[in-house]
Amino acid sequence: MEQALILLTNDDGITAPGIAALVESMKQLGKVIVVAPDSPQSGMGHAITMNHPLRLEKVSLFDGIEAYQCSGTPADCVKLAVDKVMHRRPDLLVSGINHGSNSSINVIYSGTMSAAVEGAIEGIPSIGISINDYNFNADFSAAKHYVKLIALKVLENGLPNGTLLNVNLPKGTLSEIKGLKICRQANAKWVEEFDERIDPHKRKYYWLSGKFVNNDLGNDTDEWAMENGYVSVVPTQFDLTAYHAIETLNTWNF
Repeated sequence: MEQALILLTNDDGITAPGIAALVESMKQLGKVIVVAPDSPQSGMGHAITMNHPLRLEKVSLFDGIEAYQCSGTPADCVKLAVDKVMHRRPDLLVSGINHGSNSSINVIYSGTMSAAVEGAIEGIPSIGISINDYNFNADFSAAKHYVKLIALKVLENGLPNGTLLNVNLPKGTLSEIKGLKICRQANAKWVEEFDERIDPHKRKYYWLSGKFVNNDLGNDTDEWAMENGYVSVVPTQFDLTAYHAIETLNTWNF
């Protein structure tokens, strides 16, 4: 059988330690190709580049692995990889390993998850993986173990059409994690504030700040899983239709 072809990307940039850890884990499962941003792209969501050219440069960062850095967003990386780099459609796309959780509402803002969403749009079974640790020297041992386990299952079974996986790990070593749970996305949000300051030219500018607030008390959510020492796996879709609202809107008699 032909070796599995696996596309790796991220939003922390191609030199981030998380993608190096991901390469180490995924190269055991097939032929790995990396296409990732040349600089950090956190919080870019599903942005794409339209008004200036994209650059794609081959780099030698991972021993024996074909890799490219892209001047664009994570979604750009996937689009370019599929159209210009891969010799056939990948069997799997994995985005990460991200520094910081992409649970709950963070999935909307995340460049990591948007790369995985783009993969799913292209019909590629896709996984986004994040660890709730912002330390540059975070311990990725547990993430490497669980992403390999989950990737094997996806390669064996595929994913339902239009579905990808959002995987989030709590901070900690492999021995400290209790296991894995299939979850729903917690109903939580960021309560944001903008810190107003004055620059040397006496003009106002703003820094975004705020705090994450989880009012969801369910024990089946991604937030609950991580808070209780489990890896959360949320099946996620890019169809944003609010199906439950269709019947109500049809009563409005337009």
